[in-house]
Amino acid sequence: MRITGIKAQICNAEMRNWVFVRVETDVPGLVGWGEATLEWKTRAVVGAIEDLAPLIIGRDPRDIEQCYQVLTRHGFWRLGVIGMSAVSGIEIALWDILGKSLNVPVWRLLGGKCRDHIRTYTHLGMGDMSSVYETTEEARLVERGRAVVDAGYDAVKVVSIPYSHYTASNRALDSTGRMAMALREAVGPDVDIMIDFHGRPASVALARDFIQAVAPCRPLFIEEPLPPENMAGIAQLTASMPVHIAAGERLIGRQNFIDAVERRAFHIAQPDICHVGGLSEAKKIAALCESAGIGMAPHNPLGPIAGVAALHFGISTPNFIIQEEMSGAVPWYDSVVEWPIERRPGRWDLPEKPGLGIEVDEAEIERHPFAPEILHAANAVLADGTVVDW
Repeated sequence: MRITGIKAQICNAEMRNWVFVRVETDVPGLVGWGEATLEWKTRAVVGAIEDLAPLIIGRDPRDIEQCYQVLTRHGFWRLGVIGMSAVSGIEIALWDILGKSLNVPVWRLLGGKCRDHIRTYTHLGMGDMSSVYETTEEARLVERGRAVVDAGYDAVKVVSIPYSHYTASNRALDSTGRMAMALREAVGPDVDIMIDFHGRPASVALARDFIQAVAPCRPLFIEEPLPPENMAGIAQLTASMPVHIAAGERLIGRQNFIDAVERRAFHIAQPDICHVGGLSEAKKIAALCESAGIGMAPHNPLGPIAGVAALHFGISTPNFIIQEEMSGAVPWYDSVVEWPIERRPGRWDLPEKPGLGIEVDEAEIERHPFAPEILHAANAVLADGTVVDW
């Protein structure tokens, strides 16, 4: 069996472009699908896929580890998030091919099942990006939080920390705390709340102030309380704050995780399978974290193929906790990719179909061509003109 072609297909999902990867083989009808979505870098990722493809054309797609080594070593220059997203999409597609060729689901090839289903959570608006990032009023936060629970979820994530710098006003801190408690009172004690800081505080001191403001609502975890390059600061918070700290969505490859794990920089790791190098690399990161007592809650605000890959990962990973999902991102989400399971709010069951188990409607993809993504970050400017982290 040999790889005969690799191509990217872009599907605009309104707030982001999904980048799907199709890997073709010389076996009639045998193709694999992966996802390499990277927000605001769509054309760069597609270009990277085109640059990388010749490195493994002609190789056996079942030699996944060898193909990964070629993709990451034979280009000489080390790859950042753009290149590794391209690698991830290709690598996931190779697992799909391997599973189909053996007539088994991918999770069996990743070590078999650790559980019969995985727990999932979504954001305000069930994935509608304007709700996720533009809900700044208490009443709307409560309304949208209740809507998630009414839809059947028992866990919800919010991005309620205001754009920040090194300090914040007492008014901003008090308002943030009130919003968190209002959401807790609205959804009740049995629904988990996750609060994504989005790396907005620029200092350990300010991140600590915001954590203390929201801690009374007893969140499941606080996500990315500082920018990812300040891993030492995140480690300080993890060691001193009375909440679980999650981070890692912007760390690329297991080498980036080694220092964080050695520092015990977070309680919960959030690698993104579509950015770290694919399923094999994500499994290696999970094993590294498990050895340090760190759980896994993979990052995934992406498209449907990324979601299915995350399902196979979660089923087969011992230290998995909960999976982020965005299946409500667009009304036609289910028209593009047919899943191997019937998704239920808050729970994804065991897939049994070969490979990833998906069917892709390429005609539907073509109905949603590339379009520039909304630049949410354009709003991340303080009143005096200071540009801050989005």
